[in-house]
Amino acid sequence: MSEVRVTVGDRKYTVACGDGQEERIEFLAGLVDDKLTAMGGNLTSNEAKNLLFASLMLADEVDEARSKPAPSPEPAASAQPQIDNSAIAARLERLATAFENAASALEGGPAAP
Repeated sequence: MSEVRVTVGDRKYTVACGDGQEERIEFLAGLVDDKLTAMGGNLTSNEAKNLLFASLMLADEVDEARSKPAPSPEPAASAQPQIDNSAIAARLERLATAFENAASALEGGPAAP
């Protein structure tokens, strides 16, 4: 088990992760930080709520991506790599749950299932 230090919303967090997953966690934390930055003037004074809102926005994007019909397959001659949206969606959902748990912990509430 490893730990990685990430910055989200100008705060530093230590996150436990599997060995070799440090870069992935840093990348995902960067997505959440980018979402918080995009919220700009819509941020509240409550950090936990801001993290929750950013997580909800990311979860909404995941849900929309799942709802879109799959694009028609391209000819085999195309060398474009296929993106596994379901794997990305699952990872974003796990990240959203982790941030909901962090928000609950900051507010002293119960963790999400």
